[in-house]
Amino acid sequence: MPTTERASATHRRSKVRRSRTAAVCAVGLLTLACSGVRSAELPSATGLGTTPTSPLSTPTGQGELEVPRPPIVLDPIPFPHSRKEETSAYAEEHYGLDTFSLVDPHVIVEHFTANETFLPVYNTFAADSPHLGELPGTCSHFVIDKDGTIYQLVPLDLICRHTVGLNWTAIGIEMVGESDQEILDNPSQLDAALDLTLWLMQRFDIELRNVIGHKESLTSPFRMEQVPSLKCQTGEVPRRSGEAREGVQCAARPTCSAGDQRLLGVLLVDLDRRAQRQDRR
Repeated sequence: MPTTERASATHRRSKVRRSRTAAVCAVGLLTLACSGVRSAELPSATGLGTTPTSPLSTPTGQGELEVPRPPIVLDPIPFPHSRKEETSAYAEEHYGLDTFSLVDPHVIVEHFTANETFLPVYNTFAADSPHLGELPGTCSHFVIDKDGTIYQLVPLDLICRHTVGLNWTAIGIEMVGESDQEILDNPSQLDAALDLTLWLMQRFDIELRNVIGHKESLTSPFRMEQVPSLKCQTGEVPRRSGEAREGVQCAARPTCSAGDQRLLGVLLVDLDRRAQRQDRR
């Protein structure tokens, strides 16, 4: 292996080791965050990919990763030039960035879909319908079905609109299910989420403390939002007038539910265990 690849591999192993130390802190920070302490039908879209293969984009200059890539089914949603232009305009308005590219992501956001099947999720993301009066439509890079199948819908070098304030630097993972407990009770789905998350952490050098639940986004150090009405917002839903005025800090309040805390807590603890096992290899 060339010297540069050996150095890169050593750095990634070091990241996994540091993730083990960070896990305890991450769980503690999650508890603080959750307690309120500051810190459509589509033509030709089947929604059912069939061939497990490599992700849609691969960083250059990386050798073989030590954390294995989980099986991933490619089922890309339409992302034509028009949607890229919409994404650039969105990024300019919300982040001051004139780009549709996701470069060097720092955050992984874990979501659940609040429905029971994969196809409606695919159709919603593929439709590119206006959301809250603006484009692009919502999307997520990955969706994990109830049987543990991991679908990749969007290349990892494109911005997806899934988390207010973090889309510019976050990878989105959706888990099909109505609740956190439903996912926790499904070993196939939970194991797939852990496998995917740990692989993404190593691939992009993302620290465990930056693996978060959707409603934890307000506490992320990478949060950036220029639209006043969304500055204190976690989800892309309307807020009451005056709740997020320009220049006003967000009030201290719970940023994630007990269910979000429980699901993310399980993910963090199990990710830590897997990092320890990987470190011993």
